[in-house]
Amino acid sequence: MKIAVASGKGGTGKTTVALALASSFEGEIIYLDCDVEEPNAHLFLNPEVEKAETVYSFIPLVDESKCTLCGKCEDICRFSSIVIMGKKLVTYPAMCHGCRGCELVCPEKAITAGKRELGTIAQGRSGNINLLTGRLRIGEAMSPPLIKHLKSLIPESAEHIISDAPPGASCPMVATVRDADFVLLVTEPTPFGINDLSIAFEALKEMNLPCGLIINRSMPGNRTAHEFAEKNNIRILFEIPDDRAIAEGYSRGALITETRPELKSGFISVFKKIGEIISAGREAKS
Repeated sequence: MKIAVASGKGGTGKTTVALALASSFEGEIIYLDCDVEEPNAHLFLNPEVEKAETVYSFIPLVDESKCTLCGKCEDICRFSSIVIMGKKLVTYPAMCHGCRGCELVCPEKAITAGKRELGTIAQGRSGNINLLTGRLRIGEAMSPPLIKHLKSLIPESAEHIISDAPPGASCPMVATVRDADFVLLVTEPTPFGINDLSIAFEALKEMNLPCGLIINRSMPGNRTAHEFAEKNNIRILFEIPDDRAIAEGYSRGALITETRPELKSGFISVFKKIGEIISAGREAKS
């Protein structure tokens, strides 16, 4: 099963939950750190890096001697990364999304493939966890192409995958969760946490993706997150207590299941619940 862990708001404990799930699983599991602007799963897993590569994206190279300024490339580009200015075709590589549409529609074959560095991907292992980490090049504005390449490295034989999504509900988060079997939303019971949770939840509804909720830093008497879940018919799968020891362990690079071993059974239960929800959904479609 493919589980994506998302949050909306940054700092809610998304990576904490994703790592706890991965470390609680007894079999082989793939962990994708798709928060490529600031990946941090490796700080907790300390994997032995087995492979690293630089990832590039397509950008158009224009042969001005062949270009007739017909404008077909400009018409097809949704991001204005290739435009006609007077009697010259001008490209803006930083705005190019690498779709290669301009290259395909050019009748004179005046556009060929160039490349722009997106970032790097490292693969390593920590126990039963196969970690794939993306790291965006400093100055690069677009992370979805790197996330897409990261996901393309998942072995076909992989059965269990956890994708740690970037915060927010924009393109990077969508690129991470769009092919998930289930999205696990993590929130904290604060006004900012619930506000951003609602935005992420609306995005998942648009994509028709099943989801559940984990409440981090849960405090007795605070029912803010519970009320949101009840109102939107979201199942709460687990609650992590607001515990200073967990925060102190996190600051040392310790997993929550190491700081509070008694919580491990709860994360194992979350896996089972998600499996049941996915199975029920598949049966309903068949």
